[in-house]
Amino acid sequence: MGKIGKCISLGIVFKFKAHGWRRGVQRCINRQEGAWCSHCDQEHLHTLASTWLNAHGAAMEKSYVSVFLLLVAISCVLAKDIGKKETKETSTKPKLPQTLSRGWGDQLIWTQTYEEALFRSKNSNKPLMIIHHLDDCPHSQALKKVFAEHKEIQKLAEKFILLNLVYETTDKNLAPDGQYVPRILFIDPSLTVRADITGRYSNRLYAYEPSDISLLYSNMQKALKLLKTEL
Repeated sequence: MGKIGKCISLGIVFKFKAHGWRRGVQRCINRQEGAWCSHCDQEHLHTLASTWLNAHGAAMEKSYVSVFLLLVAISCVLAKDIGKKETKETSTKPKLPQTLSRGWGDQLIWTQTYEEALFRSKNSNKPLMIIHHLDDCPHSQALKKVFAEHKEIQKLAEKFILLNLVYETTDKNLAPDGQYVPRILFIDPSLTVRADITGRYSNRLYAYEPSDISLLYSNMQKALKLLKTEL
């Protein structure tokens, strides 16, 4: 009878540098023949790989999920910051007048320059109404609000050539008693300044306050009537 070989297990250490772990791998050797047992070697390696994946696979999956969630959170924060910045830039931009009315009556037709207004007044035979004001003047803003909300004045203003100025012209006839705001003057189609149509203040003949809106309406009617009488 032939001798029966016995298999014993020898512990041989293998290092897996890529994954940073080391374990003893069982290999079988035939004591008498001195041959490696390749079958046992494959089984041990397969078992070892399965054990490592079971032990570390869940941890790796959790790590990937954590990284993904972190990236999503960072993206949301960046998008939110960009939105706030755009909103802030939009809100800080200066507001420009949408029309030549500058808030004195958007539905009315306004001229752009003094020269254009004189030309249109003469050719249309309509009186010219000139409003001097400033955007940062509280008195001008208060009068503008009342003027724009007064339905009768807005309707009557359609019979005038309209011009509002935020600067002074070189025509001294538009400042009979000085340059101040707000002040309103009328010019007839003959290009004569109607210095006789004044407000209620002796030191500022052509000034109007919000409480003087009825007087302004009356003076507008007066300018139209005188125009008809003079013709």
